[in-house]
Amino acid sequence: MKSLFKTTLLAAMMASVPFANAQAEDVLIGLITKTNTNPFFVKMKEGANAKAEALGAKVSSFAGRYDGDTDSQVQAIENLIAAGASGILITPSDPDALAPAVKRARDAGVLVIALDTPFTPASMADATFATDNFLAGKLIGEWAKAKMGDKAADAKIALLDLSTSNISVDVARNQGFLTGFGIDVKKPNIMRDENDPRIVGNDVTQGSEEGGRRAMENLLQKDPSINLVYTINEPAAAGAYEALKAVGKEKEVLIVSVDGGCPGVANVGDGVIGATSMQFPLQMAALGVEAVVEFSKSGVKPGATPGKAFFDTGVELITDQPADGVPSSTSNEGKSKCWG
Repeated sequence: MKSLFKTTLLAAMMASVPFANAQAEDVLIGLITKTNTNPFFVKMKEGANAKAEALGAKVSSFAGRYDGDTDSQVQAIENLIAAGASGILITPSDPDALAPAVKRARDAGVLVIALDTPFTPASMADATFATDNFLAGKLIGEWAKAKMGDKAADAKIALLDLSTSNISVDVARNQGFLTGFGIDVKKPNIMRDENDPRIVGNDVTQGSEEGGRRAMENLLQKDPSINLVYTINEPAAAGAYEALKAVGKEKEVLIVSVDGGCPGVANVGDGVIGATSMQFPLQMAALGVEAVVEFSKSGVKPGATPGKAFFDTGVELITDQPADGVPSSTSNEGKSKCWG
């Protein structure tokens, strides 16, 4: 997979006006994540550091104090501009609020690459390396529909989202899941406007286990007959499972999610999560570092996957209950590449 990513990235590189070459050891790359505690971003940092060491570049890492801490991300951008960074890799907590700081960085000649969460529009950054989050959601929606069979027509669905802010990654996963399950999403760029009677409701989790537990409890109070739960990520899925277990419903409800982290893959193996869509954040960040080093040498900016507004770093469905027509890998297979 790594060689395929590298080949595709090279094919997607787009020429820009070249300028003086930089030596790799002079290349400072900023990595700004939403938090430094979420294992997804820990893996991203690992990928960036390993690739930078291999190429002789330097990574300086920053993170929000919590998911949604835009002020800390803005300050990190300002610090990196002042430090003379060649590039910034960022998972934006609030793409709209970060727009002015990103523009200042680009005006200063800094290459800005969004990781995981695209800006809106995507052209706000020089490039985006991300999972196709709509496809990630669609895969688990298709799997859930196939798994439920005839019962899908009478499903009772709980949607455990990230927030109410319509953040691009949140919307794409949610709408992808509903589309895969066969539900009309009305306006694809806006959540919560659906009127399908199978949807019990939405609640927010902030992407945490505690948030997932609280959201699941709230929706169970609304309708105890829920039998399918979509979650924005695997920590939220783990929390939802604990809430279901507390009322003896854990064996009656299918949980699907997105992430593909090692704990999440283990939860698939243990039957906590029915299916999850695996992302590759380590590869995402490593490719970002490669792109900044290349840009510093030649002025060549990374491009996008043909037909998409971003460079697609891949997604893979992980489940131990394969469904006809939905390609997947087992949890044992997933363990060897979780978040790689």
